[in-house]
Amino acid sequence: MQRSPADADWTAAAIALSRRGRPASAPNPNVGCLIVKDGKVVARGWTQPGGRPHAEAMALAVAGDAARGATAYVSLEPCAHASPRGPCCTDVLIAAGIARVVIAAQDPDPRTDGQGIARLRQAGIGVVEGVLSAEACAAMAPWWTRQAAGRPFVTLKLATSLDGCIARPDGTSRWITGDRARAHGHLERAEHQAILVGRGTLDADAPTLDVRLPGLAARSPRKLLFTRGDAPDGWTAVCAPTALDSLDINSVLVEGGAGAASAFLAADRVDRLLFYRAPILIGGGKPALGDIGLTNLADAHGRWRLTDSRLLGSDRLDVYERVREG
Repeated sequence: MQRSPADADWTAAAIALSRRGRPASAPNPNVGCLIVKDGKVVARGWTQPGGRPHAEAMALAVAGDAARGATAYVSLEPCAHASPRGPCCTDVLIAAGIARVVIAAQDPDPRTDGQGIARLRQAGIGVVEGVLSAEACAAMAPWWTRQAAGRPFVTLKLATSLDGCIARPDGTSRWITGDRARAHGHLERAEHQAILVGRGTLDADAPTLDVRLPGLAARSPRKLLFTRGDAPDGWTAVCAPTALDSLDINSVLVEGGAGAASAFLAADRVDRLLFYRAPILIGGGKPALGDIGLTNLADAHGRWRLTDSRLLGSDRLDVYERVREG
């Protein structure tokens, strides 16, 4: 089926909706859905906490009879498999009388993987696929990484002075960045299932690693300790970056300190980098990184792509994504 000029705009809105479900929708993907009829939004939905209801089911429940003859914009191919937890979204869309479905990304789950698209077409529904696929995958990066690579999506946070220090020589690190940058860091915590620090950070700062933003305290992530020893009550010990693969989590924020950050970079397990820089100079302080296994300077180039840059008060935030083949 041919695309319409508005398809990209409505799909972008569905992708934006999908971010509302992250990370609460885990282990299911965070999906967004818009029901549009005669150029107007009839209903919208996104995957709810715990993975149910799915975005399509939520939107169709709101739309009711208005869904008949409408277009559904979804950030991921509607599921095609039955589940005791809820209806199959492909069947629900067909039963609702949806006339057209615009899909951003095909579902890599073998239980669906093109079957949802095929069943919609067999039912006489027009299907357009591949609209803003890369953007949809980026919005579902934690789930997508788990599906494609069998591991969680890892974000590394670095908060430094202009000269690359994370603390004074005596270890004092509170506070390098200002209020706005720290608030942004708490928002990042709320968007991850787990947060990891090294033993040195735990011993020096005794961090609570909770989310201290109004209305988001309940979204404080699971606490992980990067150590070869035992972890305190309420923490989970992680002995190596690859040890995360066996944990039931799709997203991890590595927040401190230099040893943990260096280990994850050396293992090439960082997918996204948050680089907060305060307009201060420390001189002779503790560096943000140790050895990351780089043997050739040429190998350092072309590995990171800048995706966002902004001022947070007087601090600068640059966001980079790891450039990977495929």
